[in-house]
Amino acid sequence: MNARRIASVLAWLLLGVIAYSTLSPLDLRPHMGSSVQIERFGAFGLTGLMFAIAYPRHVLAVLAAMLAAAIGLELTQMLAADRHARLIDLAVKMAGAGCGVGAGWLLVSLLPGSSRKSRA
Repeated sequence: MNARRIASVLAWLLLGVIAYSTLSPLDLRPHMGSSVQIERFGAFGLTGLMFAIAYPRHVLAVLAAMLAAAIGLELTQMLAADRHARLIDLAVKMAGAGCGVGAGWLLVSLLPGSSRKSRA
């Protein structure tokens, strides 16, 4: 299995974990032990990184999808009685997604033999 395929599988798994964590009741949400904002930024950053590595020719679509996922998941929290949507949470998620996608694009662009695989 090549690196792009592994990144693709990881990206989709991470997105599933994010969706579960975002929409599940608070007592079922996994905790890493650090600041919740750091967890949000890291989760969206790592997921964006994996998607950018998996789909280097579609980096703008990946960025748009990650931002849409952050918005959609944050808004869906309004449907749960014990969850709440907050603008600061959305901003942190979007910042993490943008940094992750940007880092993935940069990584793929700088790899030897990449020949600009990641047309933006």
